[in-house]
Amino acid sequence: MANYVFDGTMTGLLCCVFRAFQFKEFDVQVMTQDCMQTGLFDEMIQVESNEDQAQRVWQGLKQKVSANGIRNFYYTFLSEQIVAFQHLFNFSVYAFQSQRPIDRDYGHVDVLGLSQWSKQVGREKHRMEAFVRFKKCQDGLFLSLVRPDFNVLPLIERHFKSRYQDQKWLIYDEKRHYGIYYDLDQVHQVHMNALEIDQTIQSGFSQSFSVELDDEEVLYDQLWKDYFNSVNIKARKNAKLHIQYVPKRYWRYMNEKII
Repeated sequence: MANYVFDGTMTGLLCCVFRAFQFKEFDVQVMTQDCMQTGLFDEMIQVESNEDQAQRVWQGLKQKVSANGIRNFYYTFLSEQIVAFQHLFNFSVYAFQSQRPIDRDYGHVDVLGLSQWSKQVGREKHRMEAFVRFKKCQDGLFLSLVRPDFNVLPLIERHFKSRYQDQKWLIYDEKRHYGIYYDLDQVHQVHMNALEIDQTIQSGFSQSFSVELDDEEVLYDQLWKDYFNSVNIKARKNAKLHIQYVPKRYWRYMNEKII
């Protein structure tokens, strides 16, 4: 078995598929440079990213796979999991070698794998759209720090741009060290040190910004907590069901969860 090592980008993964067909080499294990695992006698092959090669593979996939299949492919890639990358590579090989549509061939382990991973990423996307909380800074910027399980910022961009068109906002992914910033016109990708903003990132509590917040932010924060307490019916408390719909890993971003 050959081991293809790529840079973790979509371009790099598609180049792995290109190389596999170039050299008729399909018994392959793909891995990123950060997660290299190999046996003593396995062959290690560094696959360089090449935009032209990646585009050829991508356009080919679009001809072989339905729009929903392409969506599942992209969502699965955003999971950032090695096992998911392997599914993507195997799926691509299967798609190009097959003479019939494979999108619903769930008896094939890699087609099923894409379906399962895309559902997980899609679920995380919807939860982030629901649970993101902003704090207003003195300069008028609405700021939120998040730590999603998967790289869903590219997927939630359209939702927040549509919903908050009249506000400047920044959603920053603490785990992946980048964010999306809306300047009232376009959304830009930005990089910064989140520790300068949230000193409690490592401890897992709610956001405690060291930047200067708007004077009314504390009031809004307390009003939201009071509203939550007033509509909460303690006699009907069902912690198990509540956690099912609002997992604890999201609580650190929700003002109403911090007393």
